[in-house]
Amino acid sequence: MTEQASKTPAQVSFEFFPPKSPEMEARLWQAVEKLAPLRPRFVSVTYGADGSTRDRTHRIVSRIVAETGLVSAPHLTCVGADREEIMAIARAYHADGINHIVALRGDPPQGATRYTPHPGGYAWAVDLVRGLRELADFDISVAAYPEVHPEAPGADFDLDNLKRKFEAGASRAITQFFYDTENFLRFRDRCAAQGIGGPIVPGILPIAKFRQMLNFANRAGAQVPAWLHERFAGLDDDADAQCAVGASVAIGQVEALRREGIDEFHFYTLNRADLTLAICSALGLHPAGSQTPAPVST
Repeated sequence: MTEQASKTPAQVSFEFFPPKSPEMEARLWQAVEKLAPLRPRFVSVTYGADGSTRDRTHRIVSRIVAETGLVSAPHLTCVGADREEIMAIARAYHADGINHIVALRGDPPQGATRYTPHPGGYAWAVDLVRGLRELADFDISVAAYPEVHPEAPGADFDLDNLKRKFEAGASRAITQFFYDTENFLRFRDRCAAQGIGGPIVPGILPIAKFRQMLNFANRAGAQVPAWLHERFAGLDDDADAQCAVGASVAIGQVEALRREGIDEFHFYTLNRADLTLAICSALGLHPAGSQTPAPVST
């Protein structure tokens, strides 16, 4: 990578989720308030696993737009609704000036052992992308899996599915979180070899609670390297130490990716700002209006 490329400012986006209690709601808005001055490219707001938080997602997205002016991107899934209902939601977003959608297949409803397409609905994410593109000129983000979607029959099938999502009209792909940087770089090279020219944005999950991350990784099929287990060994009862190690791990990850020419990152914030702020600071991103300290003269 050239010296000039290494100085290119990084772009970031943030993901939040709908809170389930007043206390969690307060933490969400504290995180939004702290992270908004970093001027992210957009912020996304998830659904629940089965699309059950749809109304809360819409409310949060609308409030973020109204109070911060940030570009806000609701998740929209294929689960639990027919095509007309999903398009009605998309039309409502478009009418409100919300033109960025994160289009996903979605997870099976709670208690279901496998995904089954809704009768009369969009069966897969590629179908949803195509429907959104026919409806309006949305900016559409989709998901990508450097370590293969856990339900995919193989890596080639998974990569072909991603290519079809771009061909249907996706603007960019945001990856599942990962901790083996080499896996991401190999995936990026395979995408290029397959003729996938759209942006592949690495998804970064800062680790605040190692056991919680292991649960996420188990469900998502994300690999957790042995060295990461070693870094967190013996810290189960030390929340501050886990956060410090988590920040160090994520900063090392984004710095390694920057050396490989990556200049855009998507942070899964879990509705907390502290770790993401620390990582963005390491990227050279600071709140709008703040001053970067001048170097000390010697």
